[in-house]
Amino acid sequence: MNLIDAALNFAIAAASVAMVLCAWRLLRGPETTDRLLALDTLYINTVALVILLGLRWRTDLLFEAALIIAMLGFVSTVALARYLSRGDVIE
Repeated sequence: MNLIDAALNFAIAAASVAMVLCAWRLLRGPETTDRLLALDTLYINTVALVILLGLRWRTDLLFEAALIIAMLGFVSTVALARYLSRGDVIE
């Protein structure tokens, strides 16, 4: 095992732990804004994990999947934040 494999293993484990902690905050968040931030952070951690797995498995397909997840995460976070602040998504 070389240094890059060890670094990838550590990064995948760290991203997985971060996702578990975000899911815990998403389920237990005291405020709605805490849950929204946890959901946004969960999307970011998911993108990081997919990119790390793409590096591990040496495939380009997962990089495209990470891009799609990032775009959907951004749009859904903006829509949910707008709904929570104004009560509707489209004016």
